[in-house]
Amino acid sequence: MASTDTTKAVLQDAASVEAGLDALESGVVGRTPFRQTFGNKILPPLVATLVVLVVWQALISFKIVNDPTKLPSPADVGDEFKDAWLQGKLLGYIWTSVSRGLLGFLFALAIGTPLGLLVARVKFVRAAIGPVLSGLQSLPSVAWVPPAVIWLGLDNSMMYAVILLGAVPSIANGLVSGIDQVPPLFLRAGRTMGATGLKGAWHIVLPAALPGYLAGLKQGWAFSWRSLMAAEIIASSPDLGIGLGALLENGRNASSMSMVFEAIFLILFVGIAIDLLIFSPLERWVLRSRGLLVKG
Repeated sequence: MASTDTTKAVLQDAASVEAGLDALESGVVGRTPFRQTFGNKILPPLVATLVVLVVWQALISFKIVNDPTKLPSPADVGDEFKDAWLQGKLLGYIWTSVSRGLLGFLFALAIGTPLGLLVARVKFVRAAIGPVLSGLQSLPSVAWVPPAVIWLGLDNSMMYAVILLGAVPSIANGLVSGIDQVPPLFLRAGRTMGATGLKGAWHIVLPAALPGYLAGLKQGWAFSWRSLMAAEIIASSPDLGIGLGALLENGRNASSMSMVFEAIFLILFVGIAIDLLIFSPLERWVLRSRGLLVKG
């Protein structure tokens, strides 16, 4: 235990020195003023959104697209949002999908992380299932929906199975990629100081592989979300409730483009919100810990 603590302390000191040197070279500054943050990060997406709305409304106003069954006006889509809000359904649509997506992603995280460690550290396992993981990662998530329905029926277990099959390969491959990029010096230093096996994996391998692992987590979430939307669109049922994918399918069945656009915007909103609230702060923390946050 003492040798492991010593190893961890030595590596933390080395990482701190390296991060400090990188920070001096990259010119890291203190807290960014709000005016600069607003101009660099908030204003550009607001302007882009405004441009999209103006172009969208122009297509309607100048009758370039004069068929509301193909392209509804922004006001029609806004009315769809308003009606869903007044009926108390809007947050329910979001929560039904987000709760499934986050829970399924946590399951995928619990499975994909040890699987990635096993593949990266055991040559036989890597040779046996490494190519399978890469193949599963390239397989469209929608392909898993029909067999999942046949195996598990129309319930939440089917949804989670589709999420797992879509997300686990990405998480595992991301961790494998991160471990492959760990400097051999770190591993040799850990072995010299007694950090082997699970202790070495926890105190040395995982922290050093964090950038690649985080990239795998982001991709795993993207696959989780897309897998869930595919499952909700194809396998809709009253027992499953109405999530965003089911809302999209309901809009198609009702030939309501306003509802279709409502679902699309909500799906985009959730994806952007998860990235801004979870993954972007994690990325900034990883970069800051390595002295890689540069001015501008």
